Amino acid sequence: MHETGLIFSIFLIFTGAAILSTVALVTRQSLLVAYILLGMILGPWGMKLVSDSAFIHTIGDVGIIFLLFLLGLHLPPQKLLHTLKEVSWIAFISSFLFAWIGYTAGSLSGYNPTECMIIGAAMMFSSTIIGIKLLPTTILHHQHTGHMMISILLLQDLLAIVVLLLMHGMSVAEGMSVNVIENLKLVLFGLPLILLFAFLIEHFVLMKLLRRFNRIREYAFLLSIAWCLSMSQLSIYFGLSAEIGAFIAGVTLATSSISLYIAESLKPVRDFFLVMFFFSVGANLNLEYLKEVIVAALFLALILLIIKPIIFRLLLKQVSESKEMSWEIGFRLGQMSEFSLIIAYVALNAGLIGVSASNLIKTATILSFIASSYFVVIKYPTPVALSDAMRRD
Repeated sequence: MHETGLIFSIFLIFTGAAILSTVALVTRQSLLVAYILLGMILGPWGMKLVSDSAFIHTIGDVGIIFLLFLLGLHLPPQKLLHTLKEVSWIAFISSFLFAWIGYTAGSLSGYNPTECMIIGAAMMFSSTIIGIKLLPTTILHHQHTGHMMISILLLQDLLAIVVLLLMHGMSVAEGMSVNVIENLKLVLFGLPLILLFAFLIEHFVLMKLLRRFNRIREYAFLLSIAWCLSMSQLSIYFGLSAEIGAFIAGVTLATSSISLYIAESLKPVRDFFLVMFFFSVGANLNLEYLKEVIVAALFLALILLIIKPIIFRLLLKQVSESKEMSWEIGFRLGQMSEFSLIIAYVALNAGLIGVSASNLIKTATILSFIASSYFVVIKYPTPVALSDAMRRD
């Protein structure tokens, strides 16, 4: 993208976001919905004023990386491991049930078995970025809620990686299926190696540097960003997602006394990229196919918005979570995921599904984003609540 075009695109996005955010606040709507609608209006399927949606999507991915890094900074390793043990079976059982619901809905909508499998796979996960963006972190109750949600979402991310690898295996020739096995081995052995490397570097390098130069806050800021992005790249190299690497980077620094300063310093950077991410979500929706899939997408999104909170409520009850906490976690995780959009994109490019099924997944995902974020903002405390009484960060 030309420099002038880049500056003009950023001008359009943030000026438009400011205008629509004002309208959203006046009409008591979610700011996240405003960003998605802006992408639909200005993007390649709307007014075409910002046509390089691939670039915008890349910028949005950076926002997710910083978000997961910040989340890790609030999760000491001991607490994270305890919570992961507690909710691992919840993540697996709920993902299986959501996949079955998605497969059934796809079958009722007339899609072939392979497309139904992909639709089911896209339904398995909840949105990390919406779930955590709308979660306060300064209240003890919501710190526990965050620990539970992060553990479930982290396990879902690992499942999503396995799904993407299996999709790759379905798209290649039978004789090349060994590549999938090699990739799976890379994930299974790569994750422990990344964890070991991260904690060794944190203990023998990062902590010594931070203790020596802790008075120079700019240095801590730069070092933490470099650490976050380095772990993201290492994670990609081992076949995992950049978000998982960033999360591990944050967890390794969570025991540091300077972690709170780093978290506060990165919040404006995170918010900048998150605006870009939600804009990219709206910009990537192909409006030409909306009429074809809107009924099925509404049906699918509605089913999940109703069923997901109920399933999470029932499963969390088994680990002695209170009724109120279980419902809150269920509603906060009641939408589809960014991975749903990735699955739709990868499956379409691999020839596993048609354009109609791909747009069904994208449309249902965006509808679930809008409805879920709106409900959470209205019912539960969030950093972007419309009333002072409900606003928490």
